Amino acid sequence: MPRARAGAARHRKKVKILRAAKGYRGGRSKLFRTAKEAVLRAGCYAYRDRRARKRDFRSLWITRLTAACRAREFQYSRLIHGLKNAQVILNRKMLSELAIHDPAAFDKIVELARQNLGKAAA
Repeated sequence: MPRARAGAARHRKKVKILRAAKGYRGGRSKLFRTAKEAVLRAGCYAYRDRRARKRDFRSLWITRLTAACRAREFQYSRLIHGLKNAQVILNRKMLSELAIHDPAAFDKIVELARQNLGKAAA
């Protein structure tokens, strides 16, 4: 009895990998074995970096808020503490957007935080 080959299924598998590696440099987009390794590695990086992106953005917003607070002779940590005491629910993304696009509103928020620094959260 002759041996059975994977035939169409194997071809589909190779095509799927090579399509995923399209645009990669050199043999990584042409050679199946190399392309398979490259696609696997790229998938790992993509999975990891989808999570890292969230951390990176939070770090960016905090940096922006720190700069905006320093311009108003205030500290970032005191801003967050004062807003928590005032029970203001604004996330760091929205606060940084306000600091950039609406400085007058951000000034009011900083004043609110200043007033609520000594108070304990209810």
